[in-house]
Amino acid sequence: MKIIGIDIGGTKCAVLLGIAGADGQLTILSKLAVLTKDFPDPYKMISQLQVMIDELLALCDTDISAVSSIGISCGGPLDSKTGIIYSPPNLPGWDEIPIVRLFSQKYGIPVSIQNDANACALAEWLMGAGRGTTNMVFLTFGTGMGGGLILNGRLYSGTNDLGGEVGHIRLARTGPVGFGKAGSFEGFCSGGGIAQLAKSVVTEKLNGNKTVDFCPSSEMVSEIDTKMVAEAAQLGDPVAVEILRISAEYLGQGLAILIDVLNPECIVIGSIYARNELLFKPILEAVLLKEAIPSALEVCKIVPAELGESIGDFAALCVAVYKEKF
Repeated sequence: MKIIGIDIGGTKCAVLLGIAGADGQLTILSKLAVLTKDFPDPYKMISQLQVMIDELLALCDTDISAVSSIGISCGGPLDSKTGIIYSPPNLPGWDEIPIVRLFSQKYGIPVSIQNDANACALAEWLMGAGRGTTNMVFLTFGTGMGGGLILNGRLYSGTNDLGGEVGHIRLARTGPVGFGKAGSFEGFCSGGGIAQLAKSVVTEKLNGNKTVDFCPSSEMVSEIDTKMVAEAAQLGDPVAVEILRISAEYLGQGLAILIDVLNPECIVIGSIYARNELLFKPILEAVLLKEAIPSALEVCKIVPAELGESIGDFAALCVAVYKEKF
């Protein structure tokens, strides 16, 4: 079964032609990508994506009649039922774009769309760290903190596609801002949030005449990002370790809420956690032992995402597969 995946992002957009095997495994036959900034008008980008689909079909000597479905992964907000994209913050100008209709009318095959966190959850569930589970939570833990929920063997997107927006949960009265809320899960557990936290901690240390090896002067504070903090922590820098300890503690608190409420078999965490598991895991496990219902914690494993940099590609294809199989 041949399928098409479309990954729409703020930096790049990609089109993939793949095969879904009977065993559930996906094989990417070919891929084309363009920079999003080169097509700022959404309708011009959609036209370009359609050109890329036609090019892929020609490259692979395939006709659209051999393709069973198209899956689209895109940052929200969007409506997966009507197939309309509503003003994603990383896609300026994409206001009320009826993207599913535009592709289904052109190609005459089923087209479906999911927000990128849900699409990535499908990918990790169908062919990554969560495969074989019935109840799984996926957390992006990248630039932001997005979530995707697999409940009772189905993707759960909520009444209007806001299911899984765990980054909005408030974990403290004050703290770094994420999802428009100070002290939120996203504030403490995202690339943007950790950078805010680090700047605050480092500024306080420097103002107290304490040494910060990875940022020795106040002039450098504005340059701090999560990668800098993580690299310093891996080398044992005590201030960097302290910053990630704070993030890890709040990650444990957030996971405890999810475990208590959803009772999942597995929580899969991507990006920053996956690259720094050894720094986060001991701390969050200690928090979970104190905070989570013991019998729920006992049946839930916390694991890093498996698909790495390929997750966006497989996520779009998995949206097409999910439409066909479930």
